Amino acid sequence: MAYHQRQEKPFLSKMEETADNCLRQTKGVLPHLGRICLTLTFIEDGFRMCTQWGEQKDYISSTWRCGAFLASCFVLINLIGQIGCSLLVICRKHVNPACYFLFFIIFLQTIAYSILWDIKFLARSLSLVGAVLLLMAENHKDKNVFTSMPSLNSGNQKKDVMQLGGRLLLVLMFLSLLKFKMTGIEIVRNIIGIGLIGLVTIGFKTKLMSVIMISWLMIMNVTLNDFWRHRSASIMYDFKKYDFFQSMTVIGGLIILIVTGPGGLAYDKMKKMY
Repeated sequence: MAYHQRQEKPFLSKMEETADNCLRQTKGVLPHLGRICLTLTFIEDGFRMCTQWGEQKDYISSTWRCGAFLASCFVLINLIGQIGCSLLVICRKHVNPACYFLFFIIFLQTIAYSILWDIKFLARSLSLVGAVLLLMAENHKDKNVFTSMPSLNSGNQKKDVMQLGGRLLLVLMFLSLLKFKMTGIEIVRNIIGIGLIGLVTIGFKTKLMSVIMISWLMIMNVTLNDFWRHRSASIMYDFKKYDFFQSMTVIGGLIILIVTGPGGLAYDKMKKMY
């Protein structure tokens, strides 16, 4: 057992070192790539509001009996808000107000489309909240001029809380992807997924685990959410397209997590302190 542990640690360290080297070479690209991926689902949904204006307006009007005018306002807010805020985030302009408005959009859609009562779609919505929280953490600037001085209370608690909340909510996407079927491939997939979810949640070797999760989620996304193989008028096209872009947003959140790190409320940080 002791011999096995001695062999395991160098292997993990080597993997982590390899991942760090790759991330170091792409550090100038990752923040921009993360923001683009993170906002993809909002951009896609904004354009969907434009191309499906009539259908969206009629759905809101008939479901909530609010009339054509209020239904049109709902579609317009979603269209302009999502695309506009996404562009602000990508351009790094007024990021915090843009994030707050994206929170509002997520909440508004959760209520309007009755997502609150669907566990799977609610988990997806909460994972988007986690991704936006990580974006705010990346944009957060430490205003304390004494942060360079050693202190037991050093570090930004507000940023740490946002990073912790972002990690906890982000993993809900992976929980929604799990399928509890007693087949060999599903059992293996669930074991891998639950293991990665647990490690990212506690902040264990966060950068390495995030890289693995991004790779795993990309494979899952391309194989399971291949909307391009369906007719654009089919229901499967809409469902898979929705899942594809939501998964891309979570991938963006994981990239931001790699850029910012897990924060102070994580196993990696606690291990260094104690």
